[in-house]
Amino acid sequence: MAQPRIGQTVVVDVPATTANIGPGFDCLGAALDLNNRFTMRRIDGDGERFELIIEGQEGSHLRGGPDNLVYRAAQRVWKAAGQEPVAIEARVRLAVPPARGLGSSATAIVAGLVGANALVGEPLSREKLLELAIDIEGHPDNVVPSLLGGLCMTAKAASQRWRVVRCEWMPSIKAVVAIPAIRLSTSEARRAMPKSVPVGDAVVNLGALTLLLQGLRTGNGDLISDGMHDRLHEPYRWRLIKGGQEVKEAAIAAGAWGCAISGAGPSILALCAEERGPAVSHAMVKAWEAAGVASRAPLLNLQTTGSHWHPKDTE
Repeated sequence: MAQPRIGQTVVVDVPATTANIGPGFDCLGAALDLNNRFTMRRIDGDGERFELIIEGQEGSHLRGGPDNLVYRAAQRVWKAAGQEPVAIEARVRLAVPPARGLGSSATAIVAGLVGANALVGEPLSREKLLELAIDIEGHPDNVVPSLLGGLCMTAKAASQRWRVVRCEWMPSIKAVVAIPAIRLSTSEARRAMPKSVPVGDAVVNLGALTLLLQGLRTGNGDLISDGMHDRLHEPYRWRLIKGGQEVKEAAIAAGAWGCAISGAGPSILALCAEERGPAVSHAMVKAWEAAGVASRAPLLNLQTTGSHWHPKDTE
């Protein structure tokens, strides 16, 4: 296993994710067909050098250096593989906006893991990368579908192993994701939650999750509608999202089966039939506009292939 040569480059595509999806708090997540592309190149310098170049309208606040998530993830790969760290440049075509509840940090972690592993000949299995990703992120609902693709339910088994179940999602179900100009950090959203919840709320969530998964598997809109409800995190987070409740109501009125905070927010996810997608998207944007918030609401499909990489020839 040789060190990558100066100039050796890999390109890693990593999808956005929507986590929780209503009642699936910290365990359910889906990959969406909106990708960040990371071009990672070995450069001259010591193992503490990491250069970050952002291509896109957002992300100007992101910085390189050894504390960057991409590089921290890369370091974990090299340590696990017994490889000396090397200097890296990452050029990022940013399509997944940071601090919007679409798994931006998960894309950075997964890109660092997959890219660093690729640069040294892929000594680590995908299962090992998954374990490292969850350990870095602290919870699985974004990094698992970001790495594997599809709709994923992840839980820690009695054996203390992480177990991943790929769940079915009918292709006829579309995701409208209303992405506002405002940001909300995951840490702020987590601080808004209580340290404990009533047993009754937990029971309601378990039932709702069962209905939602069956609705997604069969394409049954009524089951999705009844299952797309949460009592664990959303009651405490809606107040952090300016105009969020009005956006949710507008989506339902326009024909969405269900609507939920995407991840920690502030983006809002609506699930609907394809023919209702344009109307739902328009309604969500207009509702946020009425609250004084600019937004966009793309109609997205489930991304089923997860993260993947390919080499890039040096010039």
